[in-house]
Amino acid sequence: MTTPQPIRIGVMGTHSTGKTTLLRRIEMELRGHGIPVARTGRLGKRAALAGLPKMQHHTTASTEWIITQGIADEITATRPNPEPIQVILADRAAWDALAYFHAAEEWRQESPNPLERERLRLLASTQASKYHLVLATVLDPALPVESKNDYDPRYRSLVDHHTHTFLTAHDIPHQRVTSDPNSQARAVEDALQLFLNQATP
Repeated sequence: MTTPQPIRIGVMGTHSTGKTTLLRRIEMELRGHGIPVARTGRLGKRAALAGLPKMQHHTTASTEWIITQGIADEITATRPNPEPIQVILADRAAWDALAYFHAAEEWRQESPNPLERERLRLLASTQASKYHLVLATVLDPALPVESKNDYDPRYRSLVDHHTHTFLTAHDIPHQRVTSDPNSQARAVEDALQLFLNQATP
């Protein structure tokens, strides 16, 4: 008997725009309805612990590591623990690393390598059919950065630009999520309704 594949919801966007907080809210909402959920994350921190460059120093290698590790994490999350997972929340959908890499190249004023860019795009695109919903957070420059890290504001803005430009240019279905409370609430509600609609015979 084939086990139904869990619904996958991925989030992407520049740093400190509430990606993790949004997924935590969605997780709490789903669990409140008795839905078994798994959430992946911390890819950037784990890449740094592995000795790979991060943020504006991203390279082809670090980008590939983040994409492949994210894929592995989502596969691992499908395992019953202790019951079958029905929803996977991916903190950094596969394309997220591409936006960070493209922004890093622009920040360093490097000429892109078209072959490497395409290879990484193809790697991330293998996951396209697995996502039922992609949420893309939007940078609000008026909001303070709530982080202990000293983020470069220009790089942060470049990641936001490349995130939304990439999604639009490649016709990737997604939902923009702003800092507005109504936008946040709508994303949480849409995630719940997505599951309920899929679960209805």
